[in-house]
Amino acid sequence: MAFLQESFFWVLLFSCMTLKVSSHVRHSRYTPPNVTRLTDLFSPVSIGQGFSTFFGGSNIKLLNNGSYATLALDKSSGSGLASKNKYYYGFFSAAIKLPAGLTSGVVVAFYMSNADTYPHSHDEIDIELLGHDKRNDWVLQTNVYANGSVSTGREEKFYLWFDPTAEHHHYSIIWNSHHIVFLLDNVPVREFVHNSAFPSVYPSKPMSVYATIWDGSEWATHGGKYPVNYKYGPFAVSFAEMEMTGCTYNPSADASGSSFSSSCSNKAGPSSLDPVEGQEFAKLSKEQSMAMDWARRKLMFYSYCNDRSRFKVLPPECK
Repeated sequence: MAFLQESFFWVLLFSCMTLKVSSHVRHSRYTPPNVTRLTDLFSPVSIGQGFSTFFGGSNIKLLNNGSYATLALDKSSGSGLASKNKYYYGFFSAAIKLPAGLTSGVVVAFYMSNADTYPHSHDEIDIELLGHDKRNDWVLQTNVYANGSVSTGREEKFYLWFDPTAEHHHYSIIWNSHHIVFLLDNVPVREFVHNSAFPSVYPSKPMSVYATIWDGSEWATHGGKYPVNYKYGPFAVSFAEMEMTGCTYNPSADASGSSFSSSCSNKAGPSSLDPVEGQEFAKLSKEQSMAMDWARRKLMFYSYCNDRSRFKVLPPECK
């Protein structure tokens, strides 16, 4: 019996070492291109001042005078923060450190939505991080909704070139009248261009910013095949360096008869509602375009534009 126990110990240890090494090899397999650090252009906001509790208040802890927040998922509840302001266009970013270990079914999200105001025709811009099962590491899913339900989503999925549990990494969104860009550590991984030929597919209404962790077993793990195992919980995610530079929406102005009012509505010209100036936000540079091409070739493993089983007729922006 002692021999069997010792043998089992060494097999288990070897398996864990193999899993750790293989994970490290995957994370160190690629070196990302050098790009402009857009996150350095803005100052982080205090989480305590910029956000309020969305749900699961007992699982939320603010640290270091509100510059950090930990959100936890346990058997009783997940947790989430919601921005106190709604925004219309801007640059939004969070430095996130994900929980380590067996995290199948755990979903961490940094996203924008107005589903509370438009439940049947909402807009949404999603960065969703999907926990891994025994075979996979964390996966990034990006998504865009416009004027519709979740069935109108436009998902793309990526592997990461770094270990998201070892330290904080930046996850960012550019949203303006030109395009939506998703960035990982300032590297663009996806661009969703605003096309006037089919404007209804582009998010156009003010949105709140959310940071959440929740149990996505049924949705994120093949119909519950790999549900959250709370034996390994609670699962805690750290949010820091929250940046929200955008046009803040003023609902009282709408109530007075104005069609739209924002912190930058007094600017003239076709880009009057954009919160940031310069080509680094209106158009990807050559450096950024090359970096995005690298990310999509090396790391993207699913795009709705290639999903013929889901779309018999591909969405117009895919053509």
